[in-house]
Amino acid sequence: MAERKTASKKPTRAAARKSVPSTGETGRPAATMAGTNLPRMSPLDGRYASGPGVTLTPLAPRQRISLRADAQSLEAVEAKLGLALPMRPKTSTSEGDISALWIGPDEWLMVSNDDAGGAESLPARLAGVPGISAVDVSHRNVAIAVEGPAAEAVIAAGCPQDIRLGGFPVGAASRTILSKAEIVLWRTGEQRFEVECWRSFADYVWTFLAEAARSPAV
Repeated sequence: MAERKTASKKPTRAAARKSVPSTGETGRPAATMAGTNLPRMSPLDGRYASGPGVTLTPLAPRQRISLRADAQSLEAVEAKLGLALPMRPKTSTSEGDISALWIGPDEWLMVSNDDAGGAESLPARLAGVPGISAVDVSHRNVAIAVEGPAAEAVIAAGCPQDIRLGGFPVGAASRTILSKAEIVLWRTGEQRFEVECWRSFADYVWTFLAEAARSPAV
């Protein structure tokens, strides 16, 4: 029987395109460009709002982790981070550039304003500590500063929690709601709050606060 010869097929245009690395505007392969450190974008970049006695300002990117730890791990966690974790509801602690906000009996939101690319990440500091969960949520959240004599009234327009200074003093932190959005509210001064929300709700939260700031019920 004669040997059958199969003609080789020429590559299709689609296959040829797949074999050539795609390039960005700089002409470098896409894989190379993906490795560059691009600045983190916020859905609130460039926004600013104010009203009688209050200003709203989007805060710069920061490190955040959602920390869960059992009682046996607390000492090791505190040693690694260099601060004592708050143990009572509606409280926070800070040491240097790191703050811990009490969220639940075994849950904290850890925040660090040091977002430099070379800084050691919070999860890296906790590497090797048993009995914990440290999830990086830096890109999940967006923070807004609400400050001024009317800051409390603006937030109270959508927050059912009593945030008056007597019951919600400086340093108080709580997971609560603002209208229809879940937030973490942190009082960092007598007339200053920080509102943490998921970035998918950032536009909604910002718009609500901006509208409330137009005529705060002081």
